[in-house]
Amino acid sequence: MDSNPKRNGAGRVPTVSRVADDTLVELVYDSEKRKTGLTVSRFGGLWNIEQEVEIDTGEILVPYAASNNLIANDCVLLPSRPVEYGFKHELLADIRAFLHRYVDLSPIFMEIAAHYVLLSWVYDRFNEVPYLRLRGEYGTGKTRALTAIGSLCYKPFFASGASTVSPIFHTLDAFGGTLILDEADLPFSDARAELVKILNNGNMRGMPVLRSVQNRHKEFNPSAFKVFGPKIIAMRESFEDKALESRFLTEETGARPLRHDIPIHLPDSLKIEALELRNRLLHFRLCEFFKIETDSSALTAGIEPRLNQITLPLLSLVDDQGLRGQMQSAFLAQNENVLAARRETAEAGVVVATLAAFVASGSRDVSVGDIAGQFNIIHGPEIGQLKSSKWIGYMLRTRLRLSIQKSRGIYVVPVSEKTKIDALCHRHGISAADLPNN
Repeated sequence: MDSNPKRNGAGRVPTVSRVADDTLVELVYDSEKRKTGLTVSRFGGLWNIEQEVEIDTGEILVPYAASNNLIANDCVLLPSRPVEYGFKHELLADIRAFLHRYVDLSPIFMEIAAHYVLLSWVYDRFNEVPYLRLRGEYGTGKTRALTAIGSLCYKPFFASGASTVSPIFHTLDAFGGTLILDEADLPFSDARAELVKILNNGNMRGMPVLRSVQNRHKEFNPSAFKVFGPKIIAMRESFEDKALESRFLTEETGARPLRHDIPIHLPDSLKIEALELRNRLLHFRLCEFFKIETDSSALTAGIEPRLNQITLPLLSLVDDQGLRGQMQSAFLAQNENVLAARRETAEAGVVVATLAAFVASGSRDVSVGDIAGQFNIIHGPEIGQLKSSKWIGYMLRTRLRLSIQKSRGIYVVPVSEKTKIDALCHRHGISAADLPNN
């Protein structure tokens, strides 16, 4: 991973992170000396800090300057040097203890957050990553949790919804790492649309965002910005884009009284403790990076493919089978909540009516009018009005993408569409048992 391909002199490349064959190169920053360097590991965890690193391509990698505003102003947090991490379970226990001191999280989300911190340091071994989200009203601890969790992650970049979007694109492209975004509830605007692009493309490798850029000759020259990586956000509401919503593992804040031992103000010790853990986590990356693999045995039975896709990297890092089972149970509950919400939509109502019409027809072609009749019988009393065949036809064609044909002067859904209808039933969590009189 080349964090910035722009060269400084002949073959000299300012570098934040690079994976080259069996060599790992990581930027470190000593805030007391105000000096940056490159940690180089070529032999499975053995390391040294250098100011220049020549690699097989002939490039000479050099560290970003300590005067860089993102580094000097703690917008991006870096380790200062690798420190022996011990054993994985010890590192996780210390991450949990750190989070417990400063944040009040539900027990299962505490485990998810601790393993997410670990995942952020090896995320580039996977093709997909989930996002974490803290959701709740102001004063419920969202920002506190964001600060504590984010301060341990791999190259965390702290931003807010009030930030302009351009620096976020450029920082993610240059530094990689973890985006920590507070107050993500933006009004409908170009900025919100740009943020959604980052979030929609950023959980899957190889999906850069193209942005319009003019070169110095005023020529149109689109640039591809790499936005793949972990992201933790805090917000009050939800995104309207359901596909984007499916990328999040969410903790609802403010659901219970705050623990009495949580400090009202974050002490200075948090920064010191966070740096110590980042240094150990850097050593974890150097030692374990090339050993990390996707564990397909960690797939969760009974959840949708998207949720399995984003949770598999996280579960691949969970060694304790009991804890893995607890997390899978939480993901099953999340999946059921999604299905329950989907069953409440108008589309689901039309799917139920279409299934009922096919059952009543003995699996022959059914007319749009028959489907409208079933819909009004099933849902008319609860919505307080009857829906027309025209509205049903629109929903079938446009929202459910079913084929409608004209037969003997009436519009019908042919029995050949039954396979699609069965798939729609599965997606919405609907079965014949949900039909009236069953």
